[in-house]
Amino acid sequence: MPGMEDPNFSSTVTLICEHNDDGALGIIINRPLTLKLSGIFDQLAVEDADPKIAGGTVMAGGPVGTERGFVLHGKDHSFENTLAVSDDIQLTLSRDVIDAMAAGDGPQKSLVAIGYAGWEPGQLEQEMLANSWLNVTATPELIFDIPYEERWDSAARLLGVDIASISPDAGHA
Repeated sequence: MPGMEDPNFSSTVTLICEHNDDGALGIIINRPLTLKLSGIFDQLAVEDADPKIAGGTVMAGGPVGTERGFVLHGKDHSFENTLAVSDDIQLTLSRDVIDAMAAGDGPQKSLVAIGYAGWEPGQLEQEMLANSWLNVTATPELIFDIPYEERWDSAARLLGVDIASISPDAGHA
């Protein structure tokens, strides 16, 4: 929501990838880093990376676990440590996806992020009740096709909302 004061989440679109009794894990999908995939490949000593892939943008996935990488992708591939986020979206946490991407054999569409957003049990629910977040159904198009700088506005438009017209002050009726 526009009133989000936490700078880690202000104007972000966060895909909730897992939500259970232990809490929630999400990946911010609209906050690019200056780091490119070539930097990830270098850090992992991946050789002969596909130059088209190596120029890809890496997202700041969240403030937690910033030493870890996460890859969101379609269901056209499965890897060693892949979690189904929805019928159309998967999250992989294992290196094999990076190796496949570098070789040009990875998923057709992907989003690579460093770090994640995490919530303790009940924390996300409390934030939702406090109107801190606008909740929309995730679509592959939002995650993979819409330019990252347009994702916040586009996510709100999925609900028929112009995000610029929402007051930063939350109300409760």
